[in-house]
Parts: sequence; structure tokens; C-alpha cells
Amino acid sequence: MSPPPVTVAFCPQTPLLLPAVSGAPDAALTALRAATGAAVATLLAAPPAVVLVVGDGLDGVRLGPGDAGDLRGLGVDRELPFAGPAVAGGRRAPLPHLLGAWLLDAAGHTGPRVGVGPGDLGAALAGARGPVGVLAMGDGSARRTEKAPGALDPAAAGFDAAVAAALAAGDPAALAALDPGEGERLLAAGVPVWRAVGTALAGRTCLAEVTYDAAPYGVGYLVATWSPR
Repeated sequence: MSPPPVTVAFCPQTPLLLPAVSGAPDAALTALRAATGAAVATLLAAPPAVVLVVGDGLDGVRLGPGDAGDLRGLGVDRELPFAGPAVAGGRRAPLPHLLGAWLLDAAGHTGPRVGVGPGDLGAALAGARGPVGVLAMGDGSARRTEKAPGALDPAAAGFDAAVAAALAAGDPAALAALDPGEGERLLAAGVPVWRAVGTALAGRTCLAEVTYDAAPYGVGYLVATWSPR
């Protein structure tokens, strides 16, 4: 039996996407939000039978209805649900999954969604029935400029450019081959997620488009979509 079709939206995990965190947006943030919203719209166009929100910070746990998290670590006293209203005793969702859930809500998506970590993506895809949407949350290097969170590293721009090239080519093998050690050194939080997507989609061919590739705040932000050929 052929595997189900998979559409992927690659989006940043920056909390600046949230108006409650960023306040009034500048031109760069407005452009980033527009690209991210369009990528999620492409993800949902099919529509998928389920959306897998993939982000770092989960280990052997899946998120679903009733789970939630908060923005208190960002100085904002606000809870965000992952899927539907939060319930007492629900799992706590990491920030990448909260951002992914917020993007889905903003796009009007009310269908099934599951939060997974990079190590669980392959199993989640194998168990899916029908078309699958993968919302892959992750940033590029946080060392792109002198004022970046991790300070400037001359290798950062080239590393992010290689990721952008792999995304633009729809090349799962190139994503899977990203160096995790170099990604960690360059503070590229998206590497575990990107590697997981590349590994899970090995051998597939994708129609690919990169719609945003910039580092307006010293962190590399990439927005892209992969659709089945």
C-alpha cells in the first residue's frame, strides 16, 4: 500500500509571531507573518486528515486535546491551548508546539492535530490514515549578526543557506544530512526537526517553494512548503 500524501509547511518557532509577545509589528515582522500564514494555508488546502505539529522539546509524548502551555517565560501571563480548551492534568506543551497550534487556529483549522517530537515523526506518519499535514517548527542560526542572541559566527549564513537550498530543492536527503553538532554550535534550533522531516520523507519527491529567507533580528527564519508531486 502506498504511503499517504504528505504536505509540509516549514515555519519559524519565534514567539514574535504572537501579537501578545511582539506588540506592534514592524515591516520585517509583517512580511514574516504573511509568509508563515500563506504556508499554513497551503498545508491546509487539501485538507489533511491530521496535522502533525513537529517541534523540539517532546520526548516520547504526543500532544492532543486538552493539552496547553503558557507564555510566562516570555513575560506574558497567558495560557495557550494546543487543541481545544485546556483541561486539568493536561500535558504541558513546549513553545514550538504552542506556536504551531496558534498558527493552525489563526488559519481556522479545526481538524485533528497531534504534537510530536522529532524522534516520533516517522512513527506518527506510519500510523496516519489519509493525507497528512506536517507543520515543522524551527529556526535557523541565532548567530547571524553581531546583535544576534548568540553573537556573530561567520559560518552561520552559509549554514542557513544550505538549509534554504535543501528546502528549495525539495530534497529530503539533504535535510536528513544536516550536521546536528554544527547546528547546535550555531544555535540553529530547527535542525532536529528538519533532519526528522528529511528522514521521514526519504525517497519522496516534493514540489518545493521557499517564501521567506532572512535574518531580520539576527536569527535565520525560513518559511517553505513541500507538496507531493
